[in-house]
Amino acid sequence: METPLSFRSTTTSPFPTTTTITTKTLTLHRPPKTLTIRSAISRAKKEQTIETVKQQLENCHLIAGIRYKGLTVKQLQDLRRSLPDSVKLVVAKNTLVYKAVEGTPWEALKPCMTGMNAWLFVHTEEIPAALKPYRAFQKERKLEDNDFSGAVFEGSFYGPEEFKKLESLPSRAEVYGKVLGALQSPAGAILGALQAPARDLVLVLNAYVKKLEEEAAAR
Repeated sequence: METPLSFRSTTTSPFPTTTTITTKTLTLHRPPKTLTIRSAISRAKKEQTIETVKQQLENCHLIAGIRYKGLTVKQLQDLRRSLPDSVKLVVAKNTLVYKAVEGTPWEALKPCMTGMNAWLFVHTEEIPAALKPYRAFQKERKLEDNDFSGAVFEGSFYGPEEFKKLESLPSRAEVYGKVLGALQSPAGAILGALQAPARDLVLVLNAYVKKLEEEAAAR
């Protein structure tokens, strides 16, 4: 806003003159309250998402990323309904997921944190059974471009081309059957079972302990 100030000259000129000086009023602009509220809400939502991811990390056996670009809200809802209770789907920005997993073994997910990802949190040792519903969903709807972007299992990163290894892991029942068969076989077969990968070895020991407990209870 401008306020004109007028001063009459005191000279003896026959033509009196008026000098006008214009001053400007400075106005301090404060950010609208609506923007401040929106920023606070946005920050709260981000913190809530990070906390949700951290909660899903508890008792988690595998995390897999899914390229969800192009999927509709209804398709995501249908996908959630197709998953077992032991698998949770979370749609979150890569940056927020990384903040949640930073400093943990799940940080190995970083190579697949590009593009738009939805995240599967698997809370069961039955990995193939946990991944199967999405494969069926993908095939049924012909979503070739919406493949897995990567996963972390037992601290190791698996790229899209390595998912067959995860999808062909033996089930708990198959491992137990193999172990129980080995326990009734010569020592060489038992040694072969003990030389299996770490995950299978843990299941071997668990199965053996369970067998001993059942025998003790039957006495």
